[in-house]
Amino acid sequence: MTGTPARTDDNRPDTSAHATTLRILGTSDVAGLDISLAEVVDVVERAYRTLADGKSANPRKLTVKPDDGHSVSYAMLGRDGVREVVAIKTSYKHGLDRGRDEQRYYTTLTLYDDVTGLPVAMMDCGRIGSLRTPAVSALLARESAAPGSRSALVIGTGTQGRLALPFLLTTLPDLDRLMVHGTHPDGLAAVRAQLEHFFPGREVEVVDDVRAAAADADVVVAAAGQHTPAAIEAADLKTGALSILVGHGITPSTLHEADRVIATSEAQMRVTGTDMADADGDLPPVDAEFPEIVAGRAVGRRSADERIFAYNSGLVVTDIALGHRFAQLAVEQGLGTRVPLWQ
Repeated sequence: MTGTPARTDDNRPDTSAHATTLRILGTSDVAGLDISLAEVVDVVERAYRTLADGKSANPRKLTVKPDDGHSVSYAMLGRDGVREVVAIKTSYKHGLDRGRDEQRYYTTLTLYDDVTGLPVAMMDCGRIGSLRTPAVSALLARESAAPGSRSALVIGTGTQGRLALPFLLTTLPDLDRLMVHGTHPDGLAAVRAQLEHFFPGREVEVVDDVRAAAADADVVVAAAGQHTPAAIEAADLKTGALSILVGHGITPSTLHEADRVIATSEAQMRVTGTDMADADGDLPPVDAEFPEIVAGRAVGRRSADERIFAYNSGLVVTDIALGHRFAQLAVEQGLGTRVPLWQ
C-alpha cells in the first residue's frame, strides 16, 4: 500500500516520482470505496453531458468472438475532456455456452492523466460496471418513462439485475410496485438484500409469469443472461411502456415494433445488438441517442402512449468518469499497490 501523494497546485496528485510505476486497485480495494447511488448517477450523467458537448471521445468498441461463441472480448478506448483523463477498458467473458456458475468474466480499466502524462491507476472494473450500467438504466427511465410511472419489472438477478431497482428508485422515487423475475435463488436473495440495504422497508415482488408482469409494468429492464427462458414480446407490453435492454429477456419485436428507439450509442448497438436483428439481419434506425437527450438537445419521450425501446450499451466515457472518481477516493485512502511496471 502507498500513502496519499502530495497535491500539486492544480489539485492533481504529484506523481512525478511514479512515472515508471502503476497503482493497481484490486477487487477488494475497489469494493471498499464508499459512494452513494446518487453520486454514481451524477458522475454518469455528467459524463454523458461532456460527451454530448464534444469535449470527450468515445470511439466504437472493438469486438472479438470465436465462431462457436464460447467467449467474447471487447476493447474500449476513450478520453474525458473535462477530467483530462485517457483510459483503456478491456472486457473478456468465457464460457458463454455454459451455465452461469461456469462462466468467467474479467474486466480492467487503465487510466492515464492527460495533463501530466503519467499513469493514474489500473483497476478491476467489475464494480464500476455493476454500478454504471444500472445507473444508466435509471437515467434512461428518468428521461423516457411515461409520466406518472409507478411500476417496474427487472428481468434477471445477476450482476446487472441486483442493483437495478435501487437505482430506479433513485431517479424515480414514486415507483410503488417493484417486480423481479429470476431463476436463481441466490440471485433473488441478492436482489432483496440490495433493495433492503439502500431502501429499507421497500419490498420486491418475485414474479413467475414474467409476461403477465410485463403487462403491468411501466418500466421493464431486461438484464438477464443469455440462457434466460424469459422472452417478452412487444404485444406483452402495456401502452406507454419503456423497455430497457441491458442483457437478455426481451425479444426483437420489442425493438422493431417500438414507437421510438433510443440508444446510448447507435454505433455500439449495431456492434453488440445483432441478436435483436430481424429475419433479414437488420436493425431499425435510432430516433435519439441518449447523450443528446441528457444534454437537452433531443427528447426521450414525445407522448405518454409511446412504447419506447432503449438500448443500454456501456460507453467507456462513463467507465472513465466513475473509474477516475474511484481512483481519487483510493488515493485519498492510500489504497492500492504500486507496481514498478516500466522499470
